[in-house]
Amino acid sequence: MLFYSFFKSLVGKDVVVKLKNDLSICGRLHSVVQYLNIKLTNISVTDSEKYPLMLSVKNCFIRSSVVQYVQLLTNEADAQLLQDAARKEALQQKQ
Repeated sequence: MLFYSFFKSLVGKDVVVKLKNDLSICGRLHSVVQYLNIKLTNISVTDSEKYPLMLSVKNCFIRSSVVQYVQLLTNEADAQLLQDAARKEALQQKQ
Protein backbone atom coordinates (compact mmCIF):
# COMPACT_ATOMS: atom_id res chain seq x y z
CA MET A 1 0.00 0.00 0.00
CA LEU A 2 3.01 2.28 0.35
CA PHE A 3 3.46 2.82 -3.38
CA TYR A 4 -0.27 3.07 -3.97
CA SER A 5 -0.50 5.94 -1.47
CA PHE A 6 2.54 7.58 -3.01
CA PHE A 7 1.15 7.40 -6.55
CA LYS A 8 -2.23 8.70 -5.36
CA SER A 9 -0.40 11.83 -4.19
CA LEU A 10 0.97 12.29 -7.73
CA VAL A 11 -2.41 12.36 -9.50
CA GLY A 12 -2.52 15.37 -11.79
CA LYS A 13 1.26 15.55 -12.20
CA ASP A 14 3.32 14.76 -15.31
CA VAL A 15 5.19 11.43 -15.38
CA VAL A 16 7.11 9.27 -17.83
CA VAL A 17 6.23 5.57 -17.83
CA LYS A 18 8.82 3.22 -19.34
CA LEU A 19 7.31 -0.09 -20.44
CA LYS A 20 9.08 -3.44 -20.64
CA ASN A 21 8.94 -3.30 -24.46
CA ASP A 22 11.09 -0.10 -24.39
CA LEU A 23 8.16 2.23 -25.12
CA SER A 24 8.31 5.44 -23.07
CA ILE A 25 5.04 7.32 -22.60
CA CYS A 26 4.90 10.86 -21.21
CA GLY A 27 1.61 12.04 -19.80
CA ARG A 28 -0.41 13.37 -16.91
CA LEU A 29 -1.26 10.82 -14.23
CA HIS A 30 -5.06 10.69 -14.22
CA SER A 31 -5.61 7.80 -11.80
CA VAL A 32 -4.03 4.78 -10.19
CA VAL A 33 -5.70 1.72 -8.64
CA GLN A 34 -4.56 -0.50 -5.79
CA TYR A 35 -2.90 -2.93 -8.23
CA LEU A 36 -0.81 0.02 -9.50
CA ASN A 37 -2.48 0.07 -12.90
CA ILE A 38 -2.06 3.57 -14.30
CA LYS A 39 -4.25 5.81 -16.45
CA LEU A 40 -2.50 8.64 -18.31
CA THR A 41 -4.05 11.54 -20.20
CA ASN A 42 -2.52 13.91 -22.78
CA ILE A 43 0.11 11.34 -23.68
CA SER A 44 3.01 11.56 -26.08
CA VAL A 45 5.58 8.95 -27.06
CA THR A 46 9.27 9.77 -26.81
CA ASP A 47 10.19 7.75 -29.94
CA SER A 48 7.36 8.54 -32.34
CA GLU A 49 9.28 7.23 -35.38
CA LYS A 50 9.45 3.76 -33.85
CA TYR A 51 5.79 3.81 -32.69
CA PRO A 52 3.86 5.91 -35.26
CA LEU A 53 0.50 4.40 -34.29
CA MET A 54 0.79 5.99 -30.85
CA LEU A 55 0.62 9.51 -32.33
CA SER A 56 -3.18 9.39 -32.51
CA VAL A 57 -3.61 8.09 -28.93
CA LYS A 58 -4.39 10.75 -26.32
CA ASN A 59 -5.27 8.65 -23.24
CA CYS A 60 -4.10 5.21 -22.16
CA PHE A 61 -4.51 2.63 -19.45
CA ILE A 62 -1.33 0.78 -18.50
CA ARG A 63 -1.37 -2.53 -16.68
CA SER A 64 1.19 -2.62 -13.88
CA SER A 65 2.75 -5.88 -15.06
CA VAL A 66 4.12 -4.18 -18.20
CA VAL A 67 5.67 -1.20 -16.40
CA GLN A 68 9.44 -1.19 -16.04
CA TYR A 69 9.61 2.08 -14.11
CA VAL A 70 7.87 5.40 -13.58
CA GLN A 71 9.98 8.54 -13.81
CA LEU A 72 8.93 11.64 -11.89
CA LEU A 73 10.09 15.22 -12.05
CA THR A 74 12.38 15.87 -9.10
CA ASN A 75 10.37 18.80 -7.77
CA GLU A 76 7.08 16.82 -8.04
CA ALA A 77 8.04 14.01 -5.67
CA ASP A 78 7.86 14.50 -1.91
CA ALA A 79 10.88 12.42 -0.91
CA GLN A 80 10.43 13.13 2.80
CA LEU A 81 6.87 11.80 2.74
CA LEU A 82 7.99 8.62 0.98
CA GLN A 83 10.88 8.08 3.41
CA ASP A 84 8.64 8.56 6.46
CA ALA A 85 6.06 6.14 5.08
CA ALA A 86 8.76 3.55 4.34
CA ARG A 87 10.10 3.83 7.90
CA LYS A 88 6.62 3.48 9.36
CA GLU A 89 5.91 0.40 7.24
CA ALA A 90 9.25 -1.17 8.18
CA LEU A 91 8.47 -0.68 11.89
CA GLN A 92 5.06 -2.28 11.45
CA GLN A 93 6.60 -5.32 9.76
CA LYS A 94 9.10 -5.80 12.63
CA GLN A 95 6.29 -5.96 15.18
